[in-house]
Amino acid sequence: MAILHGLSPAPVEHCRVLEIACNEGANLIPMAYAIPGSEFVGFDLARAPIERGQERIRELGLKNIRIFAADLLEAGGELGEFDYIVAHGFYSWVPAPVRERLLALCSELLAPNGIAFVSYNTLPGGSVRDAIREIMLYRMSGTEKLEEQVGEALQLVHFLLASRPEEDAYRRLMEEHLKKMEERTAPATFHDELSEAFHTVSFTEFNRHARQHGLQYLSEAVLPPPPDPCYRQEVRAMIEAMAPGDIVAQEQMLDFARGRKFRETLLCRADREIRRDYPQESFRRLLLASPATSAQGTAPGATIFTLPGGIRMEANHPGAVALMLELERAWPRALPFEEIDRRLTGTGLSLGAGGNTMLMRLAVSKFVELHAWRPRLPARMPERPRASASSRQEIRAQSQAAALFHSMVRLDDAIAQKFFLLLDGTRDRGALLAALTAAFPEIPAEEIAKQLEPSLEYFYRAGFLEA
Repeated sequence: MAILHGLSPAPVEHCRVLEIACNEGANLIPMAYAIPGSEFVGFDLARAPIERGQERIRELGLKNIRIFAADLLEAGGELGEFDYIVAHGFYSWVPAPVRERLLALCSELLAPNGIAFVSYNTLPGGSVRDAIREIMLYRMSGTEKLEEQVGEALQLVHFLLASRPEEDAYRRLMEEHLKKMEERTAPATFHDELSEAFHTVSFTEFNRHARQHGLQYLSEAVLPPPPDPCYRQEVRAMIEAMAPGDIVAQEQMLDFARGRKFRETLLCRADREIRRDYPQESFRRLLLASPATSAQGTAPGATIFTLPGGIRMEANHPGAVALMLELERAWPRALPFEEIDRRLTGTGLSLGAGGNTMLMRLAVSKFVELHAWRPRLPARMPERPRASASSRQEIRAQSQAAALFHSMVRLDDAIAQKFFLLLDGTRDRGALLAALTAAFPEIPAEEIAKQLEPSLEYFYRAGFLEA
């Protein structure tokens, strides 16, 4: 996002990253494994998760990461300078002095071209979250079991909402948030909704706070999705007329339109010059990738591209189709903009004039991913596939793991988990089949053999396999 906005952040391959309130390092450890030339530092007030993370680091033999127990109020310049600082799920859940110290520390430790990531609850949508929180807090019992406390509190919310008519606007609004909340674990719900400190802030107020510490708004961590009102011409024209050149005021008005509840904001130093027009030269510094697969379209000359989640796009623009086909052949690897442009130029097409508009549309719709770095992924399926050691370590402890480009993938099936753990680079197809049939004698060998290659292809496309 920094590159898109014309900045020059430190290269991912050689940077320093700090995570404040890193828990056991589940975010940092996969990055440290995948990017050995960079340094990762994290701290957390809670000592038990830090000790678990330190054990994971020792087991993986990582030398470029350090996590430790510490109090944010006592942390300072001894940590050194950082190119990237992450504070996720923290700002809205701590008292005012800690929020103040968080942004002060970002200001003290951020490199001249550094970027800080801060997530927080926002208004006006956060008012819904506040209402549900009040109901849940009223019902919280004295039982020591967290799951029971959260379950009883959610039961009251459900009961009260069910007492209102089905088409009631208040009920629909609350149910939408409740559904997302129930997808999380009880500890996550307790942290997100029931923490003693709970601060919901407007976007304008957060930016005022950041400005007090010499920081400015860069963007959100990801581009807004296609339905966002910021892409509607009449909305853009109105807010630009009401707040010409004032990005914070414009974003605040958009939040009113969005009913936004949560932000993942990127900050940079206040003296950096930010481009808001996504210049062509910015795209030339990026890598492009796409997980979409192609099929013949319904219209003459058209091609249908489908994302893993099932979202489809039918395209007949020659440049867009050629670009997507190049990226399909390369996936899961990302390709440099210049390389793709060179390949397309050889076909009489180009990403030149107007290419950045097309790329932005594809990126917004998630059909093209923009990257600043590429992990060591194989160009084709290896003879002896090896999933990253950090992801195998995660699967041994839980049902999800981070792929090499840091997306989270769930593996709930016991056979899939066992298969994944066998991918240590020592087994070819025959050895994998023998190990699986031995582990699951109740399943016919033919059935396991039938699923072997599709499963490997899934892990390959998910970005788990190392070159």
